[in-house]
Amino acid sequence: MDAESSDKGTQVSFKTIPHTSTLPRPDPWSVGAVLAALPHRLPENSTSPIPFFHMVERLKCEKREGWRRFGIKDGESIADHMYRMSIMTMLAPPALSSRLDIPRCTKMALVHDMAEALVGDLTPVDKVPKVEKSRREAETMDYLCNSLLGKVHGGENGASIRKIWQEYEDSETAESHFVHDVDKVELILQMVEYERAHDATLDLREFSWVAERLILPEMKDWAQEILDERTRLWENKPVTPKQPKEVKTLQEQQDQYYGESNGKAV
Repeated sequence: MDAESSDKGTQVSFKTIPHTSTLPRPDPWSVGAVLAALPHRLPENSTSPIPFFHMVERLKCEKREGWRRFGIKDGESIADHMYRMSIMTMLAPPALSSRLDIPRCTKMALVHDMAEALVGDLTPVDKVPKVEKSRREAETMDYLCNSLLGKVHGGENGASIRKIWQEYEDSETAESHFVHDVDKVELILQMVEYERAHDATLDLREFSWVAERLILPEMKDWAQEILDERTRLWENKPVTPKQPKEVKTLQEQQDQYYGESNGKAV
């Protein structure tokens, strides 16, 4: 994709910003090929969870790539995103928490992007087909839950993580619908926070469209409150944020890439 965005008046070409991921990108892609290219190979089939804990560190290092296209090079990590999502699930409105398994939702928020420890945060700009993205993520979760956790405490924890990750991917339960909504609301929060950090000189409105894909009324209320906050942020500025000319095309790409029912936005 060839597009430009402005950060404090500076035009930033998508083509000139290097990907922030430190992960190797073998072709063809496989977990084994990625692991072989990493500087340190973790022991597998251990009865200790320590190797898995080391792998999880990658989620603290890997960045959420959608922001990079707007020149935000030191943005949030995947772990940052999942942490706040988990806190948000714990503060679900009573109308939701009374009919959901909130502890399961919190676990789901904490593991839903875990595969990105080896896959990285792929977006439509990376031009990896949806089916291939799904294959990479499933292969990674099998590695994490079997090769690293398969013998830890009898494999029970690994099996539990793999099951709850799959529940999120399948997006068929009420809990998974809630966590998908939380994923989108967390994105909207971060969008406004980055705009505020740049003193409303960086227009990230492209990401606000995810509010239209929220399912639950309570989550729509949260999103509207954040968007109202954004309106107040911009109302006294000398410029009005405009819808980027690419937004319709980008939205269509996101819908096609992630699917309309359970898409992740960044």
